Amino acid sequence: MSEQLQAKRAALWRAGLRRSLLAVERTAPPPLEGALTRMVGLTLEAAGCQASVGDYCDVITGDGAHIESEVVGFSGDRLYLMPAGDAHGLGPSARVIPRRGAGTVRVGPELLGRIIDGGAQPLDGLGPIACAHTVRLAGRPINPLSRQPISEPLDVGIRAINSVLTIGRGQRVGLFAGSGVGKSVLLGMMARYTSAQVIVVGLIGERGREVKEFVERILGPEDRTRAVVVAAPADAAPLMRLRGAWLATAIAEYFRDQGASVLLLMDSLTRFAQAQREIALAIGEAPATKGYPPSVFARLPQLVERTGNGARGAGSITAFYTVLAEGDDQNDPIADAARAILDGHIVLSRRIAESGQYPAIDIEASVSRAMNEIVSPAQFGAARRFRQILSTYQQHRDLVAIGAYQRGSDPRVDQAIRLWPGVQQFLQQDMRERVDLAASLAALDGLLAEGKA
Repeated sequence: MSEQLQAKRAALWRAGLRRSLLAVERTAPPPLEGALTRMVGLTLEAAGCQASVGDYCDVITGDGAHIESEVVGFSGDRLYLMPAGDAHGLGPSARVIPRRGAGTVRVGPELLGRIIDGGAQPLDGLGPIACAHTVRLAGRPINPLSRQPISEPLDVGIRAINSVLTIGRGQRVGLFAGSGVGKSVLLGMMARYTSAQVIVVGLIGERGREVKEFVERILGPEDRTRAVVVAAPADAAPLMRLRGAWLATAIAEYFRDQGASVLLLMDSLTRFAQAQREIALAIGEAPATKGYPPSVFARLPQLVERTGNGARGAGSITAFYTVLAEGDDQNDPIADAARAILDGHIVLSRRIAESGQYPAIDIEASVSRAMNEIVSPAQFGAARRFRQILSTYQQHRDLVAIGAYQRGSDPRVDQAIRLWPGVQQFLQQDMRERVDLAASLAALDGLLAEGKA
């Protein structure tokens, strides 16, 4: 039998098998419906229906409205559901109808330039989004041995990060800061000035006012054309906030698998953890660490590990996750857990912000764990010398301020004092100013050359 005939028969067999599977699906019995038996806080309890954890169900109110809910747990023949929206109108014995094909989302290039909520519904008033591809919301794990290594830098357009905290394509980095020290502005600068091909922004649990501000003022109409914004603000249900983070990651995965270089900006990882805490406590999970149940710390790596470089031939997802340090405490449980699973962290300091320096990056407390693998020995040495100059001045700044230091006592301190105005200028950058990777390195070399003069 010829190879062409064999290939033709194989194609016919696959087509026949697909038709058979579709016929079985069409003739399959409808999912078993149930009824609502109890509602306590945010949790719905249903009996009589069959569904698995992660499946979606429609709960029908007395006036016929459909409230989407997700199965978050079970006990015996009882299912625990969490509504994705407002639960007003629900009553005892409300119908609970499991959905088919739950846990998937439609994605495609049609999402570029659009703003959607955690349920993938458009928020921008530009009409429905017709995407042809379907992916699992929870993603599919990648064999760690098949991932491409982090081998080249990503230009983020910010001088201090490009030169001293160089980020690689496929790196996962935490942006640690308290409230009001410039996290959103720094993310917006990265979104505008990055060399990545696609930008996915997840605004999870933040103020609703910030969504419009980020899109119109910080991101701008020009860069919006290559961006997808997923917004699940603070007043959204905890399930919707949780789903918004999964959705943003799933969209980034789709573009990575198409070979694109993707920048994922998620603000914030802390709000994602808090949404999971609300759900876990509502279904009876016991708190463990400062009110956070164990499932929170299990969810964090499940979300973060989906980003990074893909297998050979695929693209990359470089991810920045903001982490809200409660009360500026860098040892907050979520901040501590995030540092352990990320490839580096950039700390924004309130003290530096109050001094008028923006972006308020604390270089001494920040680190890029992949930097030594992606930069030349000369650049790595220059970054180390810059850190030494900065650290030397900070250690002696009180003595210098009160006039207790005598010039000539220590050549290293003399050099740090002489270069300090240049260091401050180097670390500051206007939010409307873009400094590419080459210009950042040139500025660092020029600053250090002044120190040798």
